[in-house]
Amino acid sequence: MSSETGPEGLRYKRILLKISGEALMGPEQFGLHLPTVEKIASDIKKGIETGTQMSLVIGGGNIFRGLSMAANGMERASADYMGMLATVMNALAMQSALEHIGVQTRVMSAIEMTAICEPYIRRRALRHMERGRVVIFAAGTGNPFFTTDTAAALRAAEMGCDALFKGTQVDGVYTADPKTNPDAKRYDRLTYLDVFKQDLRVMDQAAISLTRENGIPIVVFALARHGGVIGALTGEGRYTEICND
Repeated sequence: MSSETGPEGLRYKRILLKISGEALMGPEQFGLHLPTVEKIASDIKKGIETGTQMSLVIGGGNIFRGLSMAANGMERASADYMGMLATVMNALAMQSALEHIGVQTRVMSAIEMTAICEPYIRRRALRHMERGRVVIFAAGTGNPFFTTDTAAALRAAEMGCDALFKGTQVDGVYTADPKTNPDAKRYDRLTYLDVFKQDLRVMDQAAISLTRENGIPIVVFALARHGGVIGALTGEGRYTEICND
């Protein structure tokens, strides 16, 4: 974790924001909804303007989901590689939206494709962040059988992030899906062990283990809510924090 004190009024100096591919669909059933992408980009810009260094990992489920294709009979490694390519498409879309509003970005891919983005090199990624650029990590870990949740936890550890932010459709972690169960209880704070013991569907177990081992808190908040990123950064919004104690 970054040892430097965060900007005034903020709890974290450097974060990694994990965004699901589905979050980019907006009201659509597939692909990208440009107004939604632009709104998320605007929220990210507001977070950057506070002085927080930020990097992103974006899933690819709005375009291709490798695990479901493997379940339908496709060879798993090939399906996962196709899913990685979908994350690159989403990363380029977010880069375009951010740069359109004046935010400098770099897309870094775990699979080399130098004609469209940089290869992932840890020290270069750190330099980009220190210079105020948003680094968008694409293609997961570059290996099949690992999710973008795990990629987010891995990059957060490599970048020395103070927290891993996960933008979802609800304002925290609940005992059940609040959209289908009105009696679901919302947590303000959990430990990593609570997540394991209660089998809460926050991130996959490999991601939870990585963040736990590296002491990186997970902050779960509603990405679509107005001021969601800023609220989670300042502690004024609604979110669930997962940490060691």
